[in-house]
Amino acid sequence: MVANGDDFTARLMNDMDPALLDFVKSKVNSFIKWDLVRFFYENPNTADTVDNIARYAGRNATAVKPELDDLVESGVMEKREVEGTSIYSLADNEDMRELVDRFILACEDRHFRVKAVYHIIRGMR
Repeated sequence: MVANGDDFTARLMNDMDPALLDFVKSKVNSFIKWDLVRFFYENPNTADTVDNIARYAGRNATAVKPELDDLVESGVMEKREVEGTSIYSLADNEDMRELVDRFILACEDRHFRVKAVYHIIRGMR
């Protein structure tokens, strides 16, 4: 009987725009990444170091660095070296920026946020 409940929950939680569902499952698959994407959405022209980004996001730099690097690898962020220091910024790719915009705007809906949280927690298992 539990399996049917699990199936229903999975169907309900997967009832999202497919592009946003993929974005949550494959790119913004942690709460730190979610915070970072929101920060860069609100500050789209920011290009800064891990330490400063972590401070602005209210997070620990040690926890933020691997998450930023994952976001770079998945195409959400870009990283460049300036005098031996890594500088991170939101990807300049128009399609990715539009996807970030769609994600953040969708987050205004409580039902969408619940589904996104579900997928992040499920992905942490």
